[in-house]
Amino acid sequence: MNITNLKWRDSYWLTRLVLQRSLAVVYLIAFIAVIHQFKPLLGEHGLLPVPEFVKLVPFTASPSFFFWFPTNFAFDLLGWIGIALSLFAISGYSEKFGNYISAGTWGALWLIYLTYVNVGQVFYAFGWESLLLEAGFLAIFLGSEKTTPSFLVILLFNWVLFRLMFGAGLIKIRGDYCWLDSTCLQYHYETQPMPNPLSWHFHWLPVWVHKTGVLFNHFVELVIPFAYFAPYELSAVAGIITILFHMWLFASGNFSFLGLLTMVLAVSTISDSWWKRVIKIRPPKLTKPGRFYFTATVVLTVLVAVLSFNTVRNMISRNQLMNASFEPLHLVNTYGAFGSITRPRYEVVIEGTDDSVITGATRWREYEFIGKPGDVNQIPPQIAPYHLRLDWLMWFAALSTPAQHPWFINLMEKLLEGDKAVLGLLRYNPFPDRPPEYVRALLYEYHFTTPEEKRRTGAIWKRKFVGVYFPTVSLDAFKEQR
Repeated sequence: MNITNLKWRDSYWLTRLVLQRSLAVVYLIAFIAVIHQFKPLLGEHGLLPVPEFVKLVPFTASPSFFFWFPTNFAFDLLGWIGIALSLFAISGYSEKFGNYISAGTWGALWLIYLTYVNVGQVFYAFGWESLLLEAGFLAIFLGSEKTTPSFLVILLFNWVLFRLMFGAGLIKIRGDYCWLDSTCLQYHYETQPMPNPLSWHFHWLPVWVHKTGVLFNHFVELVIPFAYFAPYELSAVAGIITILFHMWLFASGNFSFLGLLTMVLAVSTISDSWWKRVIKIRPPKLTKPGRFYFTATVVLTVLVAVLSFNTVRNMISRNQLMNASFEPLHLVNTYGAFGSITRPRYEVVIEGTDDSVITGATRWREYEFIGKPGDVNQIPPQIAPYHLRLDWLMWFAALSTPAQHPWFINLMEKLLEGDKAVLGLLRYNPFPDRPPEYVRALLYEYHFTTPEEKRRTGAIWKRKFVGVYFPTVSLDAFKEQR
């Protein structure tokens, strides 16, 4: 590569193709989660019912169709429409009938997902929800397959990626000291919210590998992002490094669709000259976009520039917020991850009994979640890029008290009622025939077993009892509180 011949502009038809198809896959995963989880968590009889939320929050603060239709039928209907539109975009047919059909498809996807996020409360408060909305809004302006992609829109995707990665780097060096002394990864794989089947192996890598990993993390998040705006030969290298970095993260833990979506955004740094090496597709004859499309992209760029003021101010602030939106449409947001590393790992274990009277001989049986640690012999499954929202929040619950998590108190009541929708979110219900008489929650400290302990016992975890997290309670006790 002759650095004197580097160019700032290239064609982006193949880039747009990969970007659109990949983003549609992320949307599909997100809407599948809506169909499976939204009603148990947020439906009419969910843990945090949307009908109650819309009575307390004004529409202007959190706009959503569900302010008018907070019903289970509407929750399902829009979710299935979202799946259908995602498949339409994955197929590529959304791009074959001109810019209006393309923009309409992506606009509908963005608007429908915004409708869920804005009433999703704590279950939709993760940074990658805003990230999908921001990327999805930009996709409205990518154009159909027969028009020349706007370089301005490609740059705006680069800008999202920059804020995501650089914000994550800044939050780390301002946060936990272990990011400065390079020891964070000695804890991270064990204490991350949702370990996966390889997390145990990553945890027991040599210390020098962990220290090198921290330094590489700083390089990728604090240095590489500036190269996203370099001449296209170099920006592609920066994007590929970012993709490889997130493949490492994907292999070491479950981070919902954050890693996949970040890799999708990194596609925007790779121009057609690179894609032509692996994708043998000849672009059709492209037409220059009309004046309306050009004007729309300019207005979009000005809007993003104005809304970026708060995000840039947040990034340079000593009190940097990790993940936040500054307006209800989630158009330009601030991002960050793992500003602090938990140590040690705590887990809430929920138990129930069908004994009518609690005695010293009472037999308690544990509920098992799909992704979060419970049974010490259960190897954590690979969940990502799917998102188990309840399992994730159980990790946060263990770091504080039940009083800070109203949904958890509601969860205990749902278990006593034998609520089928909520029980469907669990891996194992120890009371399949009838609900328990009592439930309680205990707090344990979890650690990965050592290689020797794993060979001897077969267990991947070991745990130590810490105390009672939620006291023994019956359904009658909940009824009396009303």
